[in-house]
Amino acid sequence: MWEKQLSGTQTYDYHYLLKRWSMDRLNVVDTENHSMKLPVVLPDGSRHIAQLQFSGPITSPAVTVASADSSKQEEILKWIENWLQWDVDLAGVAAHFIGSDLEKLFYAHAGTPIVKDIDLYYCLMKTIIHQQLNLKFAYTLTNRFVEAFGTKQDDVWFYPSPDRVASLSYEDLRQMQFSQRKAEYVIDTSRLIMEGKLDFEQLANHPDQEIATALTKIRGLGSWSAQNWMLFGLGRADLLPAADIGVQNALKYYDNLDKKPKPAAIYERGERWSPYRSYATVTLWRSIET
Repeated sequence: MWEKQLSGTQTYDYHYLLKRWSMDRLNVVDTENHSMKLPVVLPDGSRHIAQLQFSGPITSPAVTVASADSSKQEEILKWIENWLQWDVDLAGVAAHFIGSDLEKLFYAHAGTPIVKDIDLYYCLMKTIIHQQLNLKFAYTLTNRFVEAFGTKQDDVWFYPSPDRVASLSYEDLRQMQFSQRKAEYVIDTSRLIMEGKLDFEQLANHPDQEIATALTKIRGLGSWSAQNWMLFGLGRADLLPAADIGVQNALKYYDNLDKKPKPAAIYERGERWSPYRSYATVTLWRSIET
């Protein structure tokens, strides 16, 4: 077992990261002791479990990373830094909103990171599963999906692979209370990946609009799905899902409005938040979380 400490140079609220991660009961996280375990799948396909222990104030945080395979230490550390987005200057993001209509929000929730999913494929599958469902049932379905087709190692779940899901029948998912269309979207998209028609690693190198155009050509994926994948899969900085109910409710509460603002008005207002609209989005969501 090796371990390495990473020291942060800017405000990073790891308490929020841990809280968000604990929302899914499949994740291994201890919010009181500021620790978590993550399933890490490297580009070569090798699987590892990384233990993260956070410490210090959020203005100068540290995280100690530990794992078993010393031959993969550098690759695992790089993966962790990418997942945490450890090098993002969140103080600089907040500075962008000084004098803006969201200034008070960024003071109240300093150092809010984008909490990414840990796998680009699973992020898209979760996005498809969560579409048009209430949050509680959405988590129920994704948990059933992982427990049935993923693998568990030392209490840590590794998510289902595209080849495993592509081999399923629609009825396999229907038995878990997936709708027929949702089952088709999940399995058919997985089959596109196995056929080489959808390459996440290649897609990740493209600008936001090109990614959105490519994803929305796939049956079952709309604008919300594309934005969700870019935000939680890639951690892109300038996305604003104005049609999202959570964003609308947060602005209604923040501005003390009688009703939720319309998406068009949010898009227009959000032009002033660019190039950090994703951080406005996650901070707005955080402001109404219980």
